[in-house]
Amino acid sequence: MASFSVVSNIASANAQANLTGTPLGLNRALNRLSSGFRINTAGDDAAGLAVANTYRKDVAIVNQGIRNANDGLSTLQIKDGAANNISTLIDRLATLATQSASGSTTASSRVTLDQEFQDVLAEIQRESNVASLTTNTGFSVFISAETTTANGVVAGTISAVTTTTLKLNGHVITSQALAQSAVAAIASAVTVLGSAQGTLGTLQNRLQFAISLAQTQVVNNRAAESRIRDANVAEESANLTRYNILSQSGIAALVQANQQSSAVLSLLR
Repeated sequence: MASFSVVSNIASANAQANLTGTPLGLNRALNRLSSGFRINTAGDDAAGLAVANTYRKDVAIVNQGIRNANDGLSTLQIKDGAANNISTLIDRLATLATQSASGSTTASSRVTLDQEFQDVLAEIQRESNVASLTTNTGFSVFISAETTTANGVVAGTISAVTTTTLKLNGHVITSQALAQSAVAAIASAVTVLGSAQGTLGTLQNRLQFAISLAQTQVVNNRAAESRIRDANVAEESANLTRYNILSQSGIAALVQANQQSSAVLSLLR
């Protein structure tokens, strides 16, 4: 036999208990849809949040590394441009020295040629000063999220390019013999300059490859973070619909439960 009670409305208590959980699910779905993230607080997925933050940290490091590499590339290009110009100036030195080394060149012509020769030497030194090529310089760019320095750094030593390191200081072309000596020195200077340019070119190429790799790493790390942190919009839309329906049906059930209890009053009439 069924019993009726107005003291303990079990149906109403059950409806209220279910309604307590429904708004939590509804708010969670709304929060995820509005933010775009599946993880908005540590309570949503503590382990997943830790992993996602690691990926985000790596992206921040690599992005700064790309900027470092581009800055380093600009520095190398400035030095490389100066080295190329110095190479052109050395060509001019070779032309002047070769002309002076000819037996058909007069003494007065050699004086004129030497004046330009000295001016070109001065210009080589000036451009070396402007491009900071006066001393052997260590070059280092931190670009990677690797914890070891060897893997995270592109480094090298850029050789000085001056009239001294090129062994052109003190040369004059005021006589045939001195001009011939200058021609030999210029040939040696071309080799020294070529070595320095080779280092510059190698470092530029390494940085360009490193930038390409870093950009790939940024994409992959962001994709990995996205799979953990971002909300599945289709799933959360379904959850939103589900909890909306549960909320409405729960309220309707609570109303019915309360009406069922009030029906006991009919027994007292």
